[in-house]
Amino acid sequence: MEPTILQADTEMLAGALNYTWILVVSFLIFFMHAGFAMLEAGQVRSKNVANQLTKNLLTWSVGVMAFFLVGAGVSSLVGGGGFTWVAGTDPASWADGWLYGAVFAMTAATIVSGAVAGRAKLRAYVTYTLLLAAVIYPVVTGITWSGAYVSQFLGTGFQDFAGGMIVHGMGGIAGLTAAWVLGPRMDRYNSDGSVNVIPGHSMTFAVLGTLVLAFGWYGFNVGTASIFVENSAGEMVFNGAVLGRVALTTTLAMAMGAIGSGAVALLKTGKVDTLYVANGLLAGLVGITAIPNVAAWWGAIVVGFLAGAQLPIVFSFVEERLKIDDVCAVFPVHGSAGVLGTLLFPFVAAPGVVDNVVNAFIAQLAGVVAITVWTVVTTALVFGALKAAGQARVSEEHERDGLDVSEHGVDTYPEFGQPDIATDGGDEVIRADGGEPNDGQIKMVTAIVRPDRLGAIKQSLAEAGAPSLTVTNVSGRGSQPAKKGQWRGEEYTVDLHQKVKIECVVADIPAQEVVDAIREGAETGEPGDGKIFVMPVEGATQIRTGKTGPDAV
Repeated sequence: MEPTILQADTEMLAGALNYTWILVVSFLIFFMHAGFAMLEAGQVRSKNVANQLTKNLLTWSVGVMAFFLVGAGVSSLVGGGGFTWVAGTDPASWADGWLYGAVFAMTAATIVSGAVAGRAKLRAYVTYTLLLAAVIYPVVTGITWSGAYVSQFLGTGFQDFAGGMIVHGMGGIAGLTAAWVLGPRMDRYNSDGSVNVIPGHSMTFAVLGTLVLAFGWYGFNVGTASIFVENSAGEMVFNGAVLGRVALTTTLAMAMGAIGSGAVALLKTGKVDTLYVANGLLAGLVGITAIPNVAAWWGAIVVGFLAGAQLPIVFSFVEERLKIDDVCAVFPVHGSAGVLGTLLFPFVAAPGVVDNVVNAFIAQLAGVVAITVWTVVTTALVFGALKAAGQARVSEEHERDGLDVSEHGVDTYPEFGQPDIATDGGDEVIRADGGEPNDGQIKMVTAIVRPDRLGAIKQSLAEAGAPSLTVTNVSGRGSQPAKKGQWRGEEYTVDLHQKVKIECVVADIPAQEVVDAIREGAETGEPGDGKIFVMPVEGATQIRTGKTGPDAV
């Protein structure tokens, strides 16, 4: 019997499965860019959405080229392996070596865009992304994942399984530093230092992005564990215990992050804030990412809960005390949560993992400090130099207009973004009521009313013989009292109320009858019922026939 042939076949199969596994999880991590794009787009104002999407696209495009040409070699050089250009290595290593490292690097890079949203010049962000992918991030991986330095000097290795500190902590700290150098968005703070809340434009996008990221995170954590590993006897064995632990701890921490953040938000404001729950879910994932393979199940619960709970507290501290405008809360989600999970390793590890708690904590602390100092210094230097050259942030005029138009010449929401464009394609809306002219006069009746009264108004108009109308969703301010809204747990005044604008053109029906019908359907007796306006129409043209004046109506 020749066991060597069977053994060779087994090793080949195990290697092929591991290689396929790496490809699949690399694609999963790449898909996280869709999550980042949606999460960030939802948290910025509508006038800055295209800018945020472009930054996410260029993060990958520019960053991955920089990492290919320089970054991967720098990481190898710093780690003691010499500068090795990827293109000169065995193609078999390009997927499980370079590609897998590249998707991690691009994740660290894209985190920064959320912190500097709404005011950073595109050229400044792209410049920083290029340098981060080529030098800043590769140095971090070189002093950590290489296995040198910390273990060499302290005798205990730095534990970061999938980048809780190396990727996310580093990205969050870089984002905070960049936001500090750039300064806050216009109108973010009053002259007395008080905070103005600037809500993002779409909670739907933010939550969708959160769930996409959570899905991709399984590639981050579970994907880092191989399916087959070599045991002490040199045999390929199934790595089920590690895979199972990583899948479980990742899921538990994710859940507890959302619970922890939502609970603290409830204690602070009396409401469970949706965005805090979403951000907390991600913070729980960040917290466990350094240690999912070594944490006890209860440790994952503790880490996830604390990572989520610290988020509202740290965000408020950054916003109110440090006066740093971190638009997408990247520091409390990625930075402080990454630090927390990394430092908690020796205290939440599974039995038998840690020999000496003190030594393990010192090693973790050393790694955190080294990454923090390097990231803060290099990020501050890059953005400081760009700021000194006047290339860091857009002008006040461009910031007010929005970066979509000023940086890209596009309007993400053209139907609603320009005041002179109506949703039906014109400034004036002519709708026929199907009757004969009355004294040769055409009148436009326009009403601004509560959205919930639209059904009653339509019925009243139909009964009055004027069934045709145009309806547009608008926002307005008038006698209706302002209300209080919340964005990430903070109250702000909602003085623009959602309304419906109804336009009805009449020729054969007295305008007053239409006014009376609208008023009958719209009235509730409370402030904010709206107003009705009657205006003469100078002319009308029917497109199909070319008829003009009352004949067109």
